[in-house]
Amino acid sequence: MTGQSNAKLTDPRIREFFEGKNFAFLSSLMKDGSPHVTPTWVDVEDDNILINTALGRIKQTNISRDPRVSLSLVDKNNPYSMVTIQGTVIEQTTIGADEHIDKLAKKYLNIDRYPSHSPSIKRVICKIKPEKIYYLPPRYTEFIEKS
Repeated sequence: MTGQSNAKLTDPRIREFFEGKNFAFLSSLMKDGSPHVTPTWVDVEDDNILINTALGRIKQTNISRDPRVSLSLVDKNNPYSMVTIQGTVIEQTTIGADEHIDKLAKKYLNIDRYPSHSPSIKRVICKIKPEKIYYLPPRYTEFIEKS
């Protein structure tokens, strides 16, 4: 099977990556232009991708300086299926960020409240507008171990 370029975030096959417990690997650009990659929880809202971080973290500092990012997600049930996205951070907001990290904790940890809340950490939602999406459908299923 071959991949699909210029796929849409509304495609149900791609939406599944964001609705499942799949981590996103977010790449941002350091001040010197070198890449910085970090795994992160991810959410989708309308036609945008949401990540939640803290003010002052490396990825937040990087995207404040240069909003261009790239994300890669692999299917936790079939790591040979993936989505990669190039996009731009179009908004950062602290409004609703604590509630959003709780929502992500429910999704990824199955708990109601994010366990690392701290009054000294200010959460921020980064909204990413996808510009290029590449989708690789499931393959090599015969080689995946069944648990």
